Amino acid sequence: MAKAKLESRKFRAGRVRYKISQVRGDRMRLSIFRSARHIYAQVIDDEKGQTVVSASTLDSEIKGKLENGGNCEAAALIGRVIAEKALAANIKQVVFDRGGFLYHGRTRQLADAAREAGLEF
Repeated sequence: MAKAKLESRKFRAGRVRYKISQVRGDRMRLSIFRSARHIYAQVIDDEKGQTVVSASTLDSEIKGKLENGGNCEAAALIGRVIAEKALAANIKQVVFDRGGFLYHGRTRQLADAAREAGLEF
């Protein structure tokens, strides 16, 4: 059952990335990954194939602030941190890549927190 779930998520992620590539323009991609214990976010420049900024619940400055890295509170914190880092790197507009995850719960919390912190998508 777990293998089928993973394969389904990867299939959805491919579909999401295809649609993003059609409308992306010159914007970078804010990609997320969530596991049961942690959440990761990174801003990727697809033209160069490089990660510009990243944040996760495993970062040393963030890890001390959280009891649990896999809840909505952690996702909101990561959203704020990734937005601050992106704005510091002069990135104001991104395309949100939910990576095959439903836009609900932690995924939505991260996106909303990043928007509130100043990222546009």
